Amino acid sequence: MNNDDDAHKPESNSGVTRRDFMKISAVTAAVPLVMGTNVVEAAGEEVTVHGPGKVPVTLNVNGKKLSAELEPRVTLLDALRGPFDITGAKRVCDRGSCGACTVLLDGKPVYACSVLAIDAQGAKIETIEALAEDGKLSPVMAAFVAHDAQQCGFCTPGFVVAATHFLQKNPKPSVEDMRRGLSGNYCRCGTYDGIRAVALAQSGGKQS
Repeated sequence: MNNDDDAHKPESNSGVTRRDFMKISAVTAAVPLVMGTNVVEAAGEEVTVHGPGKVPVTLNVNGKKLSAELEPRVTLLDALRGPFDITGAKRVCDRGSCGACTVLLDGKPVYACSVLAIDAQGAKIETIEALAEDGKLSPVMAAFVAHDAQQCGFCTPGFVVAATHFLQKNPKPSVEDMRRGLSGNYCRCGTYDGIRAVALAQSGGKQS
């Protein structure tokens, strides 16, 4: 198709000129930056649109309410480690595959790098910092030390959170139960024998 021919064709009578369209697009893009939150109509229903500018976000983390102005794209992990300075959950893969950033969301283990902070509002969030008891290591934490279940330490917080939740749900697990139950967390240093020993020790079993 010849672009020169297109340039000389009259615009279709759509009721909106190209110049009008550009003006509308510019205003539409600018409004969320100023307003933060906007309401649009989709399929006959009003839908709240957040961002792309910062909006107020309040999270319940380890029993405390924490608030910050965040862009809607900010993940729970970035919010925890950034404005809230809660650094127990580690950023390793940052794509929901290693488990180093595991936290509890309403009692269920989730990857904090795969949850938007704005979507975690209203939920009870617990990080590894909440598992310590009166400032002392929890039994699972102490067992990780006793059984040399860590090396570089990047995966350890996620494993401690996942193992604590797993043992609460499965107090007498078999070795195969543990392999399946902790399969969402990866240790690149290969301390799996130590981690299995932790779970077995906490459940009263022995390493096979």
